[in-house]
Amino acid sequence: MSALNHSSTARATTPARRVFFLTALAAVLALVATMAVAVSTAQRAAAATCAAAWSSSTVYTGGDVVSIDGKNWTASYWTLNDEPGTGGPWGPWRNGVACGGSTPTPDPTTDPTTDPTTDPTPDPTTTAPSSDFVVTEAQFNQMFPSRNSFYTYAGLVDALKAYPEFASTGGDVVAKREAAAFLANIAHETGHLRYVTEINTANYPHYCDANQPYGCPAGQAAYYGRGPIQLSWNFNYKAAGDALGIDLLNNPNLVQEDSSVAWQTGIWYWMTQNGPGTMTGHEAIVNGAGFGESIRSINGALECNGGNTGQVQARVNYFQEFTSIIGTTPGNNLSC
Repeated sequence: MSALNHSSTARATTPARRVFFLTALAAVLALVATMAVAVSTAQRAAAATCAAAWSSSTVYTGGDVVSIDGKNWTASYWTLNDEPGTGGPWGPWRNGVACGGSTPTPDPTTDPTTDPTTDPTPDPTTTAPSSDFVVTEAQFNQMFPSRNSFYTYAGLVDALKAYPEFASTGGDVVAKREAAAFLANIAHETGHLRYVTEINTANYPHYCDANQPYGCPAGQAAYYGRGPIQLSWNFNYKAAGDALGIDLLNNPNLVQEDSSVAWQTGIWYWMTQNGPGTMTGHEAIVNGAGFGESIRSINGALECNGGNTGQVQARVNYFQEFTSIIGTTPGNNLSC
């Protein structure tokens, strides 16, 4: 108590000019601090060094960075002759960030913006880390209790790195809906994940398009259906391999030997290929066209528009079951 009284007395007898001096000093220090923060912020916001210029004749894959018209752009997936900035929100290019200046070296302990190609204000509903996959291992096991051991959950999660936008776009409801839609379609394609390779071996020699300039280096009968989407034909192995950075044209067996590679080919098709439809499976879900349009992108007229209503309903049944397991809604337009 005596110390408190002494302190109070000292403050009460402080000359007014000393109070004024301390107040003024505090104001100056605050102004200096504010200016320092502003300078630091301006330095961080300085334009990054421009990456190599985009070329219409170059194949780019997910993660590649190019520059055009004073902006750096990052590829989301395989692309050729798609000019950055012209594909809309679902195009192959994202994060148009101004470039042209020197790239500052951020302090990783204080500056969260450590990647100059990353949009400093990302949409919080777009992309989540692959470790936060909206389907848990327990839910995956519930969906596929009798699956072939080749189709591992770990392989699926690892494959998500190839396309971070998969099952992480549009908020929790839509992200879960997309995961359920993809898994429902591959459940139908593979007999509930029981089959790794195409059952009808008589078809194997029929999937080599010899008119392609690269031919069929792995053999006439090497490009049969494999994996969760049953990837087939030499040109599809070539396209998928180019997009994923894996030589599947010369090594198609990787799709039946490596679980992650198999899952990657399925996600590649889902994210980038319209098939016989007018949009990708990914676009069908995140743009609200509905599960039915994802069916059209996989099997088109073979099932849709009355082609095989039983097959369509089987896919819809899987979808409704899986959305229930994950904890989301199926949305509208389930059939095609």
